[in-house]
Formats: sequence, C-alpha cells, structure tokens
Amino acid sequence: MPSSYLSFKTPNQFSPKTILEWRIAQLVFWLIGVTILTCLLFYPTLGITLFWNILIPVAPALFVVGLGIWRNVCPLATTVLIPHHYGISKKRILSPTESGILNVMAVLLLFIIVPLRHAIFNSSGLATGLLIISMALTGMVLSLFFEWKSAWCSGLCPVHPVEKLYGGNTSTSFPNAHCHQCMNCVKPCPDSTPNIHPESSYKTRYHKLSGLLITGGLPGFIWGWFHVPDEKNSASVHTFISVYLWPLMGLFSTLILYMILKSFIRQEQKRFLVSVFAAAGVSCYYWYRIPALLGFGYEGNDGLLVNLRNIIPEWMITFCIIATTTFFFYWLVVRNPNKKSWVIRPTFAKGLSIKK
Repeated sequence: MPSSYLSFKTPNQFSPKTILEWRIAQLVFWLIGVTILTCLLFYPTLGITLFWNILIPVAPALFVVGLGIWRNVCPLATTVLIPHHYGISKKRILSPTESGILNVMAVLLLFIIVPLRHAIFNSSGLATGLLIISMALTGMVLSLFFEWKSAWCSGLCPVHPVEKLYGGNTSTSFPNAHCHQCMNCVKPCPDSTPNIHPESSYKTRYHKLSGLLITGGLPGFIWGWFHVPDEKNSASVHTFISVYLWPLMGLFSTLILYMILKSFIRQEQKRFLVSVFAAAGVSCYYWYRIPALLGFGYEGNDGLLVNLRNIIPEWMITFCIIATTTFFFYWLVVRNPNKKSWVIRPTFAKGLSIKK
C-alpha cells in the first residue's frame, strides 16, 4: 500500500482515528482478497469454495443492509484506486454520456459473466482468478485517467448495478473511507445520495436503459440462472447456448412485466415498484442459494458448501428461505425509506461547482 494511502488526509467531519480504523479494515479485507485470489490460482478447490460459495453468497445481504461497509472495504476498489493515492491519475471528469455508457456496459458485463459460472468459473479456479485480475487491471487503467470512483466503482464494475438495486434503503451511513474530499465526479453520486436506486437518474438515455435492464431484468435472470446446472463439457457450442438460454428467458420475462407495470403507475409510485423488484431479486437468490449451499439444492452438488441433508430436516431449510424472503420484502418494500446514503459525503473540494 502506498504511504499516502495511510495518511491522515481526511474530511473535516472524520477524525484521524476513524479513518485509521477504516484503513486497517481495508488492509484486512485486501489481504483476504489476495488470499482468495492466491487460492484460486494455486489451490483451486479451496479458492472456488471461498469465493463462489462463501464470499459471493454473503454479498447480496450485505448490499441490502449495509452497503456502505462494502463500498469502503471492497478489495477490488482498494486496488483500482491505488493510482489516485500515488497521485498519478489524470483525474478527468466523465461526461454524463460517458458515465451512462459505462453503466450500460456494467449491466451487460453482469449478464455475460454470471452465466459463464456454469460453463467455466464454477469449476475453474484459474479462470475465476484471471477474471478477477482482468477486472482489477481494467479498473486501474480507468483510474489512471478518470476521477476517483467514477469510471470503475460507480461505472464499469459489473457488481455496481446490483449494489444500486439492492442498496436503496440501507440501514446506516458510514464515513467515506476512500474519498478525502468530494470532487463531484459522479452526478448523482451513488455513495452519497440518500435512497438512490437504478432509475434515480435519467440524465441520458444510457442511464435510463441501464436502470431499466437491471431493475426489470435481474429477478428473472436470477431465477433462470438457478435452473441451469454446471456443465462438464465447457468447450461445446451447445454448452454456451444452454447456460445463457434460461437466464435470458427469465430476464426478458420479468423485464416485460416491469415495463407493463411501470406504464400503469404514477411517477411517485416508481420507487415502490423498483423496491418490489429489488426484493424479488434478492429473495429469489437466497430461495435457491440457501438450499444449494446446505445440500438441499435442485442440481445435485452444484454450489454445495456443506452437506446437511442427513443432519437437519428439510423444513428448517424451508423456514430459512421463507424468513429471508419476508425480511427482504419488509426491509426494501414495507419499511419506510430512512433517507440515508451508503456513506457520508465528504466536504466538497474548495472552489468546486456542486451543481447536481
């Protein structure tokens, strides 16, 4: 880590002690990330378990409840922001059109990469490790040219659209442990805008398209993904067709439903509809993921973490998935928006225009 990364160059509202605590947390999670990556490359069975069957299943729930934690400690974010901490970024501000295009590309990357888990990534630690390395390198290159989180963390990162959908009613605003001061590099800033969601901004047609695709399409995409088994023959054309068929069918089904419902509601009801589809997406994920992790999955040992089939009764699994579904619909749909952002916006840079 560069020495400037550990400096006490902090926003006015945060004490050096607070930022130091977050720096330690970032370092710990970065080391965990490096450890997982090393396992993926050299101990693939362990690496696949750590990444796909532990880290990834935890992420959606964290996005819903306390996304600001992840936005502060994500190992990939810590890595791609290194050029800023070394002071070698050109810090160019993205235009609204450029930002919108990156958002669309992020959604498309998500829909391209996730089905490939069944064909490649779920069974190949090397492929998964190279995927992570390629994303880190891409993010660092973007960071060399563009201001702070704008190009990767709030732009091209394929996880960001899911963050935006699931993080619309977060519980707590955390200190911003990355940005020393606000450069207004993303408008609206996803980190600092209370109750932001994918359709919050219609600055360009690209923003509108990305919001529509992720909000309407993700629930069906998740449902379809869980109806595809891991393929053993990843080299065939049939394999690649089969891993995309169900997810895309599901995606277009719920997307059409979302567009129909959206056409009937008033503008002030839009947020409610977005919240319903967000809750449907995350609930669907755990409806299938929890049984799979514990040996009660529909596709044999796909996604298995620990087999409890002969240890606990199946009704306990049913109870868990009903409980998680109830919780997510309460949290995202029933609970009143608490008007909190993921992190607290730092002070604006001196002389900076703060037009929205």
